[in-house]
Amino acid sequence: MEVVGLLASPGHRYDGRPGVDVPEQAADRRDRLEVRGGHGVVGDRYAGRPAHRDAQLTVLAAESLETLAAELGTGPLDPLLTRRTVVLRGAEVEALRGQEFALDCGEGVVLLRGGRPANPCAWMDVVLAPGAHRGLRGRAGIRCAALSDGVLRLGPAVLTTDVPLDPAAAGAVRPLVPHRR
Repeated sequence: MEVVGLLASPGHRYDGRPGVDVPEQAADRRDRLEVRGGHGVVGDRYAGRPAHRDAQLTVLAAESLETLAAELGTGPLDPLLTRRTVVLRGAEVEALRGQEFALDCGEGVVLLRGGRPANPCAWMDVVLAPGAHRGLRGRAGIRCAALSDGVLRLGPAVLTTDVPLDPAAAGAVRPLVPHRR
């Protein structure tokens, strides 16, 4: 498994109704993120906010965008334009809803609890491709709570969980079910 994208943003890039231009995003791309348990990603707009305690990070399978691009007939789609905190390759992310899991990038294990789906917004039709908003439903990633301190970085990583995962199912659509607390 590999971490292929990391993002942290001090501000919201897709505020309000979708426009016609893709907002500047280069400054939000990271090679490394510091995570604090119960707080979130250092330097991110959601860090330390009580309303986001179950959504301090979002995680997406890169394969979701590759499959979507094939379905829509576009060229490659940039997964960081989805504004997910962590983009993984080779991990069945959607199966981690409601599950605890650990990501180890070699600088300390980060323990996370997967929560509800990170549903796509209408901006996806502008920043990715027409049809992306609908096409990402059920495979736009998951919201997660940070349960421990650690560091995430680009490159090879180990994902550990008690749930059996199928890397071949990475990016597959998973039905959306009502969230239970």
